[in-house]
Amino acid sequence: MIKVGIVGGTGYTGVELLRLLALHPQVELRAITSRADAGTLVSQMFPSLRGYVDLAFTHPDEAHLDQCDVVFFATPNGIAMQQARALLDAGVKVIDLAADFRIKDIAEWEKWYGMTHACPDLVAEAVYGLPEVNRAQIKQARLVANPGCYPTAVQLGFIPLLEVGLVDAGQLIADAKSGVSGAGRKAEIPALFSESADSFKAYGVAGHRHLPEIKQGLASVSGAPVGLTFVPHLTPMIRGIHATLYAQIKTDVDLQALFEKRYANEAFVDVLPAGSHPETRSVRGSNLCRIAVHRPQGGNTVVILSVIDNLVKGAAGQAVQNMNIMFGLPEATALNVLPLLP
Repeated sequence: MIKVGIVGGTGYTGVELLRLLALHPQVELRAITSRADAGTLVSQMFPSLRGYVDLAFTHPDEAHLDQCDVVFFATPNGIAMQQARALLDAGVKVIDLAADFRIKDIAEWEKWYGMTHACPDLVAEAVYGLPEVNRAQIKQARLVANPGCYPTAVQLGFIPLLEVGLVDAGQLIADAKSGVSGAGRKAEIPALFSESADSFKAYGVAGHRHLPEIKQGLASVSGAPVGLTFVPHLTPMIRGIHATLYAQIKTDVDLQALFEKRYANEAFVDVLPAGSHPETRSVRGSNLCRIAVHRPQGGNTVVILSVIDNLVKGAAGQAVQNMNIMFGLPEATALNVLPLLP
């Protein structure tokens, strides 16, 4: 059994980790930490887990995380980098769901996240946890940087095009929409129901923290820097990301066949039939990314539609997928969850 610890188990990604890991046949949950809620039963805070998780939240100083096999950090940015080294030195594998280890350029990370990095040497070691690209490296990793939600949806949509040099990498556009849960489980005015319902808005147009992460990943695939315009939007729904992606084709090719071939062996990427329009509700609660590719009026612009559940494939589900790879388990273990409908 894999002994698992979770740091920061009171947020949306934390409870999503618990939902998936509670039914994982090879996992033993050892500790879920919280400073503010230490001593509170997990099932008291999250009644959906009653009968499945019988632990109480533990203060981090009393959690004995060094006795775990793997520790997930479902924490705000800047926490994992303070604690990862001690855990790695104790032989514990670390999966960070925040952004502490995603961006290789330390100066770039510090610019976007507004703090000094505590362990830049570990950033060089960390493996970016997008299984569809880095599966072999993840298998050997002891420190995995779990991708962000927007970056997952955007990269999976662009990758097949950039890998073969089919499009102009200098003119990529990502128009993405996310549900309110992407802002986290905290009391902020923009996330209140009366503020976000019956409304739709763009944000971070001048620059969003996920931009350098997306550009880094796409540049790695294309072999050269990319030009990307990324505009996120807030939609009045709880879960889901819909990314509409645009690129200019340089060579004629069967786009549908290209995408189907690229993801033919990927359990969690579903390329829909030609002419499809994926909906966020078709992936709700699942680890799936559903993709459709279009070429409007047969022109030079290719449009890719990519949808994920931001809390699952965009966070906790992908983290469990990475854990399965790291420990040599079937990748889909505990993740074959059917989407919820309606």
